[in-house]
Amino acid sequence: MLLEQAARFLRTGGLDEIICKVYGCPDGSDALNGYRARIEHVMDGYRTAFGRTDEIALFSAPGRTELGGNHTDHQHGNVLAASVNLDIVSCAAPNDSSIVRIQSEGYPLDEIDLSDLTPHPEEINKTAALIRGVAAAAHKQGFEIKGFDAYMTSNVLSGSGLSSSAAYETMIGVIMNQFFCDGALTAIDIAKIGQYAENIYFGKPCGLMDQMASSVGGIVAIDFESESEPKVRRVSYDMSMSEHSLCIIDTGGDHAELTGDYAAIPREMGEIAGAFGKTVLREVEEAEFLRAVPSLRRQYGDRAVLRAMHFFAENRRAVEEKEALQKGNFERFRQLVRESGRSSAMYLQNVYTGINPERQEMSIALALAETILGERGAVRVHGGGFAGTIQAFVPNDLLSYFKDTMEAALGKDMCHVLTIRPAGGVVLMS
Repeated sequence: MLLEQAARFLRTGGLDEIICKVYGCPDGSDALNGYRARIEHVMDGYRTAFGRTDEIALFSAPGRTELGGNHTDHQHGNVLAASVNLDIVSCAAPNDSSIVRIQSEGYPLDEIDLSDLTPHPEEINKTAALIRGVAAAAHKQGFEIKGFDAYMTSNVLSGSGLSSSAAYETMIGVIMNQFFCDGALTAIDIAKIGQYAENIYFGKPCGLMDQMASSVGGIVAIDFESESEPKVRRVSYDMSMSEHSLCIIDTGGDHAELTGDYAAIPREMGEIAGAFGKTVLREVEEAEFLRAVPSLRRQYGDRAVLRAMHFFAENRRAVEEKEALQKGNFERFRQLVRESGRSSAMYLQNVYTGINPERQEMSIALALAETILGERGAVRVHGGGFAGTIQAFVPNDLLSYFKDTMEAALGKDMCHVLTIRPAGGVVLMS
């Protein structure tokens, strides 16, 4: 559809049905008008950035939240994750060249020549690496990827633990799939392509959970026993029925110099697995591990043993959380979330770093949230830990007080009230 026709179609309600399918039917006309305005803003940005008014397509790719399975994916374990109502929205069109031009709102223009799909060392940790990496992965699957122009805006907060990078990779994958792959790539294919780009081109050895949750959408249970062919199952549960709100709280910690802390978790778990001739803990029998605890403590230290104990329990918990939601038993799910938070703090030990122990923003946030909630709601470590975010399920009647109290201690706009959106990476209009 031509750009101006698309704008009129949007303003007259032509996209309202797909907006409801993607975000969940917004509560009231103000919310619906807000989504319309954001999409029109992206189209205006595209026109200004590229001076084009020809045929366009519209896309959305969400951030994600981890509901269960803290640091289990890299050990080929089980996780429970979900897409959220914060996303990247894009207006794009092919440009009949080999050049990809992406204008992300608030950032310099990215221009990538796809005639060279080899990794570029100077692009490590830059969005250009993700674009080139996604194109390279799709090319390896036999597709001829060409250039396109895209304008994007995002409200997936960087550093919020909602994985803005996975949303970006999903967005690039969905655009390329629409323009150059005839829609042949599945949501799982796009997630794997995103992980490949992040691992090989961007230089971050991440697991697949973030990309899978963003690409597939809704609540998803993922079993990574086979890393190349993970089992992905949609979980049908309407979180609004729980009368609890999902909150992600930014603890305000500094992520600088934490690479070693993050890397130590899979390394130590891998060392324990290696003691049994295995590469990951999923391959180790828990009973055999428990019998070997005395010798493992002597050889690898107590922290590595405790982290392995966390994995075994957390891996079971992720499955139990999925089953609780499938049965509509939110009370059981809430209990498991609390257990997950305690295990991450006590055994996984990813709530603060030994580098600067007087700074314990995440521990403070967890303690404050537990004090406010008491026996109600639930709170846990969210994502990588150490200096990132925590997750809370807050009874709706406590939500205002909870948000105000947390932000009084941690800072304004640090508590984000989210909803789970039913769709992953999608084409809004083509």
